[in-house]
Amino acid sequence: MAEATVAEEEYLQTLYWLQEAGLSMTGANVARAMQLSAPTVHEMIGRLERDGYITRASDKTISFTSDGAGHAEGIVRRHRLIERFLTDVLGIPWDEVHEEAERLEHAMSPVLEERMLAAIGDAKTCPHGHPIRAGRRIEGVPLVDVEPGAKVQILRFENEAEDLLHYLRASGLEPGLEGTLASADDDEVVVAHAGGRSSVTPSVAETVSVLADPSPPPRVALPAQLVLGERPYGR
Repeated sequence: MAEATVAEEEYLQTLYWLQEAGLSMTGANVARAMQLSAPTVHEMIGRLERDGYITRASDKTISFTSDGAGHAEGIVRRHRLIERFLTDVLGIPWDEVHEEAERLEHAMSPVLEERMLAAIGDAKTCPHGHPIRAGRRIEGVPLVDVEPGAKVQILRFENEAEDLLHYLRASGLEPGLEGTLASADDDEVVVAHAGGRSSVTPSVAETVSVLADPSPPPRVALPAQLVLGERPYGR
């Protein structure tokens, strides 16, 4: 099999994110996530199928082949590893590393990957809460579903568009933060914690996964609800 192009890797990464988040792997969802036109996505999906990375069922749902799954996991692992390295070792703020990792992930050698893994120590997630290694995702619920008075722990930010990460960092929310859902209405969702109170809009709270006690029923947020800003999201 020929080496995947950078464009193919971007699509494989998006498909992996859809699968990991429990969303349907379809061309329509890829188009929403990458904010591209349906014809553009259709052409690339056909290329991924011809190159042996995916298969398509009669209902248009997409599945990884074993080669595709391995390649997708590798590119996602490198992306999240780079983010953690940039944050923990180089001291770059966590809301500024996503786009940088996008640029670096495609040219990373196995030797550099091993060096970075050693440098980050026992860190298991990227700075936005996603597992570096495949299959270690803790299931949470959207913050927007939690009832006032419940205890919450921020697990991760499902949408990593850089403008949204800037908003979340400014709000004071970050993965690992523990607090209480102080209030929620149509205008804002407020979390009280040791550092004060953090307020985000309900649409942003839709993209924040948390552990909650008591917990609402599990629910997967739809891609259309996660589109905020002008940049692609996921990863």
